[in-house]
Amino acid sequence: MLLLRSRPVPPSPVSPGDILAEAEALHVRLGARDVLHGVDVAVRAGEVLALVGPNGAGKSTLLGALAADITPAGGVVRIHGRPVSDWSAPELALRRAVLPQSSALSFPFSVEEVVRMGRAPWAALDPEDDEAAVAGAMAATEVTAFAARPFSALSGGERARV
Repeated sequence: MLLLRSRPVPPSPVSPGDILAEAEALHVRLGARDVLHGVDVAVRAGEVLALVGPNGAGKSTLLGALAADITPAGGVVRIHGRPVSDWSAPELALRRAVLPQSSALSFPFSVEEVVRMGRAPWAALDPEDDEAAVAGAMAATEVTAFAARPFSALSGGERARV
């Protein structure tokens, strides 16, 4: 017996003003850090929505949650009126597209270790120079405060500064 997988049904066309994605009481934690708490937002067809804020404010995290790429710790995210947990991956793929702002680092490096990688061509020539250069680079880009944090736990804006 031959079983064929069925393809998901393509979504119906949307009308201007239809809610495409929404979050209610969204709460997202990355590691031990609360990044978003109590966020309500609706994204409507045909409208322009701007997410504006400083680096580390949670803009990319909100987009990741709305795209169902980040699992929230609380609240609900809906796409086309259904909770994201009710959609299969193939169904979601027909309803949203995501262009990440950067690629992921596959190893659990700290921020300081990632900055130190930039010293690789000069490593071992003078360890004191390495320390000064790493400290100076981190100070110049204002990342010293989270030197010990995992690079993978940073927001997109914070990663760009590293």
